Amino acid sequence: MFRTALRNVLAHKARLLMTVLAVMLGVAFVSGTLVFTSTLSDALQASSRKGFDNVDVAIQRGGNRADAAPGARSALDAKLLDRAAHLPGAASATGTISGFTAIADKSGATIGNGFSTSGSNYFPGHDGTDARYPMRSGTAPKGPHEFALDARTADRGGYKVGDTVRISVDGPVREQKLTGVFTTDDGAVGAGGSLALFDTATAQQLFAAPGQFDEIDIKAAPGTSQTALKDAVEKVLPHGAEATTGRELADQQAKMIAEGMTGMKTGLLAFAGISLFVGVFIIANTFTMLVAQRTKELALMRAVGASRRQVTRSVLTEAFVVGAVAAVVGLAAGIGIGAGLRALMGATGATVPDGPLVVSPSTVVIALVVGIVVTVLAAWLPGRRAAKIPPVAAMNSVHATATTKSLVVRNTIGALFAGAGTAAVLVATGMSDGKATMGGGAALLLIGVFVLTPLLSRPLIALASPVLRLFGISGVLARQNAVRNPRRTAATASALMIGLTLITGLTVIAGSVQQGIDKMATSALKADYVVSMASRSPLSPDVAKTLATADGVTASSPLRNSPSRIGGDVEYLTGVNGKDFGKLTQLDFTAGSLGTLHGDRAVVDDSLAKEKGWHAGSRVPVTFEDGKQGTLTIGGVYQGNQVIRGLLLDNGTLAPHQKHATDMQVMVKTAHGATPEAKESLVKALGKNPAITIADKKDVSNAIAQTFTLLLNMVYGLLAMAVIVAVLGVINTLAMSVFERSQEIGMLRAIGLDRRGIKRMVRLESLVISLFGGVLGIGLGAFFGWAAGELIGGSLPTYELVMPWGRMAVFLAVAALVGVLAALWPARRAAKLNMLQAIKAE
Repeated sequence: MFRTALRNVLAHKARLLMTVLAVMLGVAFVSGTLVFTSTLSDALQASSRKGFDNVDVAIQRGGNRADAAPGARSALDAKLLDRAAHLPGAASATGTISGFTAIADKSGATIGNGFSTSGSNYFPGHDGTDARYPMRSGTAPKGPHEFALDARTADRGGYKVGDTVRISVDGPVREQKLTGVFTTDDGAVGAGGSLALFDTATAQQLFAAPGQFDEIDIKAAPGTSQTALKDAVEKVLPHGAEATTGRELADQQAKMIAEGMTGMKTGLLAFAGISLFVGVFIIANTFTMLVAQRTKELALMRAVGASRRQVTRSVLTEAFVVGAVAAVVGLAAGIGIGAGLRALMGATGATVPDGPLVVSPSTVVIALVVGIVVTVLAAWLPGRRAAKIPPVAAMNSVHATATTKSLVVRNTIGALFAGAGTAAVLVATGMSDGKATMGGGAALLLIGVFVLTPLLSRPLIALASPVLRLFGISGVLARQNAVRNPRRTAATASALMIGLTLITGLTVIAGSVQQGIDKMATSALKADYVVSMASRSPLSPDVAKTLATADGVTASSPLRNSPSRIGGDVEYLTGVNGKDFGKLTQLDFTAGSLGTLHGDRAVVDDSLAKEKGWHAGSRVPVTFEDGKQGTLTIGGVYQGNQVIRGLLLDNGTLAPHQKHATDMQVMVKTAHGATPEAKESLVKALGKNPAITIADKKDVSNAIAQTFTLLLNMVYGLLAMAVIVAVLGVINTLAMSVFERSQEIGMLRAIGLDRRGIKRMVRLESLVISLFGGVLGIGLGAFFGWAAGELIGGSLPTYELVMPWGRMAVFLAVAALVGVLAALWPARRAAKLNMLQAIKAE
């Protein structure tokens, strides 16, 4: 039986190729995801570890934690640095300060982006050099107008020692003299970032406060362990500071990187699972076809003594061989995909550290197991059906057809699943937290529709009859062929349905969320522009002062955050320009009003007010950032949103409690509204700073909706694979249909239907099946999109359902294109059949 199974695999290579391709694509996606995420995670961890090579123990500010009380931030100053350097077992101690630093190239654009664009301090040791940053050329920076730059960034910007470079740390443009170019093993630089170094006093002025450090790194003397050094350090720690070994820091960083990769890996594997799920239909159809071709052969085996179990086992052996081949090829393709994704990230400007391609043993095992298990499971049902056909009936080509009882049972189960799923989804739309209920209901409904698809195929395909009749006898035959085997047609259409359900649902959600955010930005903001750092790091208060006096500006307000302690919890206060804030925003108040914010008066968003039990007139005791206590009076409660939310008060009240005031953004209103001329005026006022963004309402809306847009684009790209797999499924179904109807096709040719008519018949059949799957998928997707929107509307009051009719029409056109493309080879094969041989075929 084993030899027979192998012979059958070799005898049907062309037909099995479709199955191999379907499984291979899914396995390639799985293995590619694992290779890519493992490679990226390993490179990031290796890059991160380099940063701790010279750190045996680090002293950090415990007060930087989100749960730390205001006023509890510990001071890491020169005295502590000196004490740490003279501890027993300490070889040296280095004080570090760091922060965002944008470097402009000679055209004015920023070199690097985001948090990988940083600045720090050059900390010379006893020999006058900093071992972390050996100079390739020039000297270390000295004084407030000098700096050094890493070699990679200097080369990218075309800078050399002696050049004047435009930089930005917290807003205003600074012109610094480049005194040195250094090399470094810093992981962020290796990943495409930039690093600027200042002397310690300048770095403290820019990033912290005079005499203060962000961290003190201690190097152990030879023979002293990190644990022993940590014990010594803990004896001199000030209140609120904490000591951590370099090994612990590296492990924490590695854990954070691994956790960060988990979300990406889960998302990519979910799409790989969709492709494999779609591939199950193709595998089942393929083996159903092969079993149909070998009905008499299997019956003869049964007649000469083979048991049902042996027949089933022979089919599963074929599936095992096919799955193994597909898994090996898919693994090889997946390794290529992993390498390609990494190269693509680098080409698009993303920060990708150097490192080897990682193909772990677990990736190999998972790829092989997935490919083989999916194929064998999908082939089990056709194999079981083959074994159940009585030998005598099979020898007489009497194929077992579905009984009325089995169809009634199937339709009943499908109706129950679909009904329960629909009910669960509808109930979830009225719940405050109905995500789990809606997810379960959606899964039940999808399964129910899949089970009911054979029943639905007849009436839905019948709707196409008037159009098909326009194509004459070919169209009539195409409709009859499409409903001849409802189960096979349903399995083929379901593969396309699943992909289009996801695409349509997410398109509805993304479009509706974008509309809601646009409406929210328009209604909540009266400001023409919002000014912020491109890195989302804090702005210098000088930016707000510059904008307030810029030509054409009629009102402006910085937004400034400061931690406080209220009722035992840490809450962030938002400082604004109380005099102009009402001119820049339009908030809907449920109680009280905005009025003029000054003194101890504040307003709060409705969710925080509900959580704390506050109302207009409430007196709220607060501990400010500097540890001093005060009382705020709630003057109004407004509806919070993604643009404005939290506890708002006047900057005149907040500023005295801040040691180092910074703004998150500045809202600006101009005399003539948001015009190109007004924006250009603001750009010039800020010195054409590449690190600062000036966003209008549409830009603000797009920034908030960026996550949804990115997700949607990923979905379109990733689900393209599911569509490709669906194409293979339609090809398989049509090939099977042509095989089973060889005699019929030969007879049609004999009575006058020409080759063109045969081709048209097969193509129309493919088109009808694909459109059937497309209609089901788009319908389900629109329903799921509406239902999910009802949940989203609870947290986004301006949410508005938007049905993307244009895109849905495009999706239906894609389904039709799938049908046309998939029919090319089967139609050509059917037209080439020799009519006499086909008529004699059994």
